[in-house]
Amino acid sequence: MPNDSVIWERPEPPERQVPSPLSRERIVRAAITLADADGLDAVSLRKVAAALDAGPMRLYRYVDTKDELLALMADAVYAEIPAPTGSTPGDVLRSIGRGIRDAALRHEWFADLHGGRPHLGPATLAHAEACHAALHAAGLDDLDARAGAMETLSVYLVGAVRKEVAERRAERASGLDRAQWQHAFGPYLQRMLATGHYPRLSESVHGARHLTASEVFELGLDYLVAGMDPR
Repeated sequence: MPNDSVIWERPEPPERQVPSPLSRERIVRAAITLADADGLDAVSLRKVAAALDAGPMRLYRYVDTKDELLALMADAVYAEIPAPTGSTPGDVLRSIGRGIRDAALRHEWFADLHGGRPHLGPATLAHAEACHAALHAAGLDDLDARAGAMETLSVYLVGAVRKEVAERRAERASGLDRAQWQHAFGPYLQRMLATGHYPRLSESVHGARHLTASEVFELGLDYLVAGMDPR
């Protein structure tokens, strides 16, 4: 770590009287705007500095590394997520899941940062506190059960949200939405299923209800909650 203190505890340098004043908040907002438009590859201290009409070296007074900038960006998104609500643990878990999914659909790059090492920014910690408090208030007061429920939900969200974001990106990259993609590859799939080599898959393709992304997400939450119900 380039600095002995973490970014959250490091004092912000005093603002200078310059044509383009800086602050960590302005830097983070500019980085989020770049990432929302073109993904995390579009984010660098040099590009953020250009967006703020400032020299890159000025940004290093506020942020030491790109990793610190990404941590600040993730924390800013957690600050947008409302506190979960619900009268039962299952309702609270659904509320948590929907809040994180909504944030990732607003900021697709957030899905790339979700998972891995825990985020420890103040807004992230406040969100985690609100989640545990809501679960406790809803009756899930066993510490191990509550921690297990949160970890299990996190594992589901990492997979489900990343998959949904990846599908959205694929649609944009190909220029084909879901219906257009199915129309393009439908004849090939029908020929393969007609061989009789995939009877159960054919049954699913022709007979199962095809769910929207939101319905798939909600169904997964329902399965998750039901699986954690001791009854």
